[in-house]
Amino acid sequence: MNEQLAAPVGTALDRFIHQKQEQFPFATGELSQLLRDIALAGKIVNREINRAGLINITGSHGIQNVQGEEQQKLDVIANVRFIRALRNGGEVCGIISEEEDELIDTGKPEGKYVVAIDPLDGSSNIDVNVSIGTIFSIYRRLSEQGTPVQERDVLQVGNKQVAAGYLLYGSSTMLVYTTGYGVHGFTYEPSLGEFFLSHPNMTIPTSSNIYSCNEGNSREFPAEVNAYLDYCKDKKYSARYIGSLVADFHRNLLKGGIYLYPSTKKAPQGKLRLMYECNALAYIVEQAGGKATDGSRRILDIEPTELHERCPLYIGSEEMVDKVEEFLHKEQLEPSLV
Repeated sequence: MNEQLAAPVGTALDRFIHQKQEQFPFATGELSQLLRDIALAGKIVNREINRAGLINITGSHGIQNVQGEEQQKLDVIANVRFIRALRNGGEVCGIISEEEDELIDTGKPEGKYVVAIDPLDGSSNIDVNVSIGTIFSIYRRLSEQGTPVQERDVLQVGNKQVAAGYLLYGSSTMLVYTTGYGVHGFTYEPSLGEFFLSHPNMTIPTSSNIYSCNEGNSREFPAEVNAYLDYCKDKKYSARYIGSLVADFHRNLLKGGIYLYPSTKKAPQGKLRLMYECNALAYIVEQAGGKATDGSRRILDIEPTELHERCPLYIGSEEMVDKVEEFLHKEQLEPSLV
């Protein structure tokens, strides 16, 4: 009876990270601390989002970022919060952010790691109270510790990630991450100020009947992509598109499905960023049993050439990604009609 009155709340993030440290024989606690720093910044950003409408921090900041996209006030706030947390934590020698033009030297040359981050994904949904998120990738630096960070430290192929994850700010706030040993999800308990393990060993169904795509751009898509979308409709699949990459990805991770952001006439290289969005989610989905491709190459095998490189993305349940690749392969055999 007493046990029922005081049911356990679960495993806290800090305890879980500590328990998993033995999976990294080369580490001496820095990666664990880095994940805690990201979680702390996420708590602060979550607070700012929850009170945004009360303290006038919704809406446009009035300037554009390096992507040519209008920055929202919360974009700027989240960027500052995460950079500050990573710099103060001392484990990171360099950061690249979707909101910054250049590589950020944290002034911590002894740091073993570099971080690529999209501080606040889904800016267009901020003002309408729809789920948004943060996406991050962690790499071990290539240059010698004690020396200034270099661009080659961050321009690494996605399969070199040592950890990746995202925070989802929605009906509940979640932190989902992987260090290459499965995918684990933690839900934030605001009254205790802690993330608790709620989704251990997350796996994505091998197939589903959900496809996520902005079909408003379909006239800009390659003919092969539109043929695949027709196939989905013929199969009576459900279209589910929130417009926040993290939210769409998270739903499909739990329920199965495919997310598509193809190349278009206007953006032949695609729109999503390889370093800030695609690599992290590809690492997560593969750890969960799914698949991610740009249509011809595994996302995690793409050699980046610049910080803000873009690429198409097809990600989700393995059988569904395989099917869209069948359609896209026709483009290599026959000229596209687009």
